[in-house]
Amino acid sequence: MRRFNNTFYYNNGFILVGFSEWPRLEMALFVAISIFYIMTLVGNSAIIILSCLDPILHTPMYFFLANLSFLDLCYTTSTVPQMLINIRSHQRDVSFIGCVAQLFISLGLGSTECVLLSAMAFDRYIAICQPLHYMVIMHSRLCQQLAAVAWVTGFSNSLVQTVLTFLLSRCGQYQVENFFCEVPAMLQLSCVDTWINEVEMYAAVVVIKVIPVGLILFSYINIVKAVVSIQSFEGRKKAFNTCGSHLLVVIMFYGSAISGYAYMAPKSNTAKLKGKLLALFYGLITPILNPLIYTLRNKDVKGAVKKLLGREQEQETLHHY
Repeated sequence: MRRFNNTFYYNNGFILVGFSEWPRLEMALFVAISIFYIMTLVGNSAIIILSCLDPILHTPMYFFLANLSFLDLCYTTSTVPQMLINIRSHQRDVSFIGCVAQLFISLGLGSTECVLLSAMAFDRYIAICQPLHYMVIMHSRLCQQLAAVAWVTGFSNSLVQTVLTFLLSRCGQYQVENFFCEVPAMLQLSCVDTWINEVEMYAAVVVIKVIPVGLILFSYINIVKAVVSIQSFEGRKKAFNTCGSHLLVVIMFYGSAISGYAYMAPKSNTAKLKGKLLALFYGLITPILNPLIYTLRNKDVKGAVKKLLGREQEQETLHHY
């Protein structure tokens, strides 16, 4: 691993070690991450724009999907540009304030997404189990309230964890074993007992992950019961297609998040690399796949894209004449 200058970083901030222990891997990662980041920006921006412009997409499902795309857009932007700069310049420093801001924003967005996915599961539950009352129950005010609960809960959790994390004494430890500032990596720098932080983290896991997962399971158990009771094959297929995209996103999101806990305090170099690659998947690959999953088999989104492209072609034709 490269040697870093101690004095500056101890007094002014931290070093993001990232993938510096694998220098041959860095250039390939830089190219791949740059491509994936551009795809993330384009894909999620397209979902947000289409959801705003096309009246057909002014429904609860696409309201939550636009929120999810905005979350993914912000999350990747809070971590990826810093990582790309560090890889190319080999200056891996981040200021104290920059580290605090990055941890607060990324953790807040990640926590918000956990709660938002449960709200999206509730939306699918009402759509399948209460189809005749769907628009009455899922009115715009309720959708806004559910989204607000997700954002407030996520950033409240982030505020508490950020404050507790940066109150710890580090005793000269400044090398963060990741490519961005996160709570587990920052706790490893502490030279004092972190039991309060660990208790709060486990409490946060219950509120932010366990309870939403329980609500998602409850929703899908009832959805499966409702779908099984449908007599026609086409009806079952349509119902499963309606929920399949969300369920796949949930599996990927929680799967990568849960797997990351296995490498929360890695010791070997192999475990460190696996932990960082999991964090990379969680923070970069999943946000790319979300718009693809929701659009590849979605006629409404495809129709909105065609309509938007057709409108632009008409404007170009009129302008030409």
